[in-house]
Amino acid sequence: MDYQIISAVIAGIALLLFMILRLKIQAFLSLLVVCIVVGLLSGMPVNLILETMKDGMGSTLGFVATVVGLGALFGGILEQSGGAKRLADYLLKKTGQENASWAMVFTGFLVAIPVFFDVAFIILVPITYALSRTTKKSLLLYALPLLAGLAITHAFIPPTPGPIAVAEILGADLGWVIIFGILAGVPAAILGGPVFARFIASKITIEPIHFSESESPLEDAPSPALILTIIAVPIFLIVLNTLLTSELIFDLPESGLSEVIVLLGHPFTALIVANLLAWYFIGVKRGMSKEFLQKIGTKSFEAAGVIILLT
Repeated sequence: MDYQIISAVIAGIALLLFMILRLKIQAFLSLLVVCIVVGLLSGMPVNLILETMKDGMGSTLGFVATVVGLGALFGGILEQSGGAKRLADYLLKKTGQENASWAMVFTGFLVAIPVFFDVAFIILVPITYALSRTTKKSLLLYALPLLAGLAITHAFIPPTPGPIAVAEILGADLGWVIIFGILAGVPAAILGGPVFARFIASKITIEPIHFSESESPLEDAPSPALILTIIAVPIFLIVLNTLLTSELIFDLPESGLSEVIVLLGHPFTALIVANLLAWYFIGVKRGMSKEFLQKIGTKSFEAAGVIILLT
């Protein structure tokens, strides 16, 4: 075991926490400094350190920037229309404030089965913002349960791609992987989600990001049914792609139809479709001018820039 690399990583984590929490240095700058320090401590040549940083950011941004950008635009339209708050009110009415965090962990647990973690999070995170604003409670109370539900399914439970790949590498039976994934994952999701969120939210208050400066009056907001339908569209497209193209479920032969399904079921395309639906049905059809919708997009991308760089 290479203890030099392990020591370098531990030192890097400690330095990162010190720079962000104690020195209050901006997170992106802190991450870059720590990358260089970890590289030097692990014995990497200087040129290789810089090349690795460049390649790492390039390969990550290709997917993350597109998904986060589309998600920020989608969230901006939901927020500005008042739709996110209307949906939050609907969820609170159905579940009650005390059970809202449980509803989020359950939602994350189910949605992450067919949909990749990051895409599912981008689609669902506006709901946590709206819940936080409506209840005046810390964003952690709703975001952590959502993340716990998404993460556990993403890591442990097939037919999510990650666990399937691990099972194939290890030669494990998928049935047993599912059983033990549930046995290990459900308690972890409960403890790391609603239980821990209730504790930490009482200690730390985090305000939700505002994608736009104002919201429409609630009486003019789109209905929960319309919002849920638009949110469900990208999830449905991705699920359909997974079901019809997975060798484990239904290996669709290559054809024009399969190409269309693959295209529409890709996270990029699915989120583009969701944005176009939101742009028309939540925006244009409800009286928002196209110029105003463009301003919403511009404002939304400001918030997305920080997320993209830190990712």
